[in-house]
Amino acid sequence: MADFTKTKYHLQSLCCGERFEDQNWELNCPNNDEPSLIRAIYDNKQLIIDETQPGLYKFASWLPVNKTLKGSGSPVTFKSIGLAKELGLTNLYITFNGYWPEKGAMMETGTFKECEAYSVCARSNENTNGVMVVASAGNTARAFAKVCSENKIPVLICVPEDNLNALWFSRKIDPCVKLIAVESGSDYFDAIHLSNLACHIEGFYPEGGAKNVARRDGMGTTVLSAVSTIGRIPDFYFQAIGSGTGAIAAWEANLRFLEDGRYGSTKMKLMLSQNAPFIPIKDAWDADSRQMLAMNDEEARKQVEEIDAKVLSNRKPPYSIIGGLYDAMKDAGGEIFAITNQEAANAARLFSETEGNDIEPAAAVAVASLIQAIHEGNTDKNATIMLNITGGGIEKFKRENKINYLEPLLVFPLNPDPHSVFEKIKMLF
Repeated sequence: MADFTKTKYHLQSLCCGERFEDQNWELNCPNNDEPSLIRAIYDNKQLIIDETQPGLYKFASWLPVNKTLKGSGSPVTFKSIGLAKELGLTNLYITFNGYWPEKGAMMETGTFKECEAYSVCARSNENTNGVMVVASAGNTARAFAKVCSENKIPVLICVPEDNLNALWFSRKIDPCVKLIAVESGSDYFDAIHLSNLACHIEGFYPEGGAKNVARRDGMGTTVLSAVSTIGRIPDFYFQAIGSGTGAIAAWEANLRFLEDGRYGSTKMKLMLSQNAPFIPIKDAWDADSRQMLAMNDEEARKQVEEIDAKVLSNRKPPYSIIGGLYDAMKDAGGEIFAITNQEAANAARLFSETEGNDIEPAAAVAVASLIQAIHEGNTDKNATIMLNITGGGIEKFKRENKINYLEPLLVFPLNPDPHSVFEKIKMLF
C-alpha cells in the first residue's frame, strides 16, 4: 500500500455559494441562510484512481478524507449477461455492493452503507475524543459498527428495536461501539429522534446523515466504479431509496464527471423506487411538490411494518432541502416506482437465478423497478443502464461464517424523557 496523501478540497454551500474550509465536521452553511446541503469541491477536477490504496480509498481523490482505515471493500461493476438477456437489454451494468468474492466484492456487511462508513470515519474530525452518534434503520448501523469496531472509533448507534436482526456480525464487536434502541413499534424516524437527543450530551456529535459530505461522496463511489468501468456516464441509474441520499450522491458524482470531461456529457436519469405501501417520496414527486406531503405518524409506522425492505423507511428524507432529492430529480430527470413485496421477492429470485448471488430486499426493489420500466417501455433496451445493487451476498456470507448478533444496552420508549436519555447514555461511556 502506498503512502496516503490527504485529499485537497473545500466546501461550498448550495444556498448562497459560500466557499469555506472543512475545519470542524461542518454539516451546514456557515451563514445559515436557509436549509441547504453543502458540497465538497475537490482540487482534482479529474478522477484519479489509485489502485495502490485499499478498497474504497482508490477513489480518495473524490472523497473528503485525510487517512485510510483498515477493512474497506469497494463497489464492483460488471456487465450483466444473465439478467440482461432475460430482460432483453444490451448494455446493462450491475454495480454490486456486498459480498461476492468471485467478483472481487468484499463488503462483509453486505451493504453499500460500508461506502458511507469508511468515508465518514476517515474524514477530518476535530471531535476525535468525542462520541459519534449514528441513527439507522439497520444496514447503516451494521456498517458503522463494523468500521468503528475495527478502527477503535467511539460510536453510539440508535436503531428501532424491531430492526435488531440487522445487527449481525462475524467478529466480536469492540466495546467502543454502543448500541441502543427504541421500543418495538418504532421506526427509523424514532431512532433519529433518539439520536438527536443524544447529541445534546457534551462530547457527543452527530454523524450528520445526508448533510455529511463524506456520507454522500462515499455512496457516490458506486457511480465512480460504474463510470470508470464502463468508460462513459450511463443513461439511466436504478436504485431503491429510503432517504434518497444515495440518489443525491449519484447525481453529484455525475456532475463531477461532467466537469471531468472524459466520460461524456450525459445526465443519468434517476430511476428510483420505494417499497409499497410506504412511498412518501414517490407521493411528493408525483404531486410535483417540493415539500413532503403530510403523513400521519401512526399510519406511517403501520406502512413500515408491512414492507420487507425496512431500510427504505425514512419519514423525513432530504427531499425538499436545497441540493436535495427534489433538486436532483428536477435537474437529472427520471421517475419513482412503487414496488410491492411480492414484486421485489420475484425480482430477487430472478437475480439469483440469472446472476448467481442473493440480494437484500432493498436491492430487489431496484431490480423490480428495472423490470417494471422495461415492461412499461420507458427505458430504451439499447441504453447504457447502471443498476445499483445496494446490498447482496448476505446469505452467502452467513453460510460461510459463524454469525453473532449485537444486543442493545438500552431500550427507550417511543417518546422518552430527555433527561432520562441523557443520564442513561452518559453512564454507557
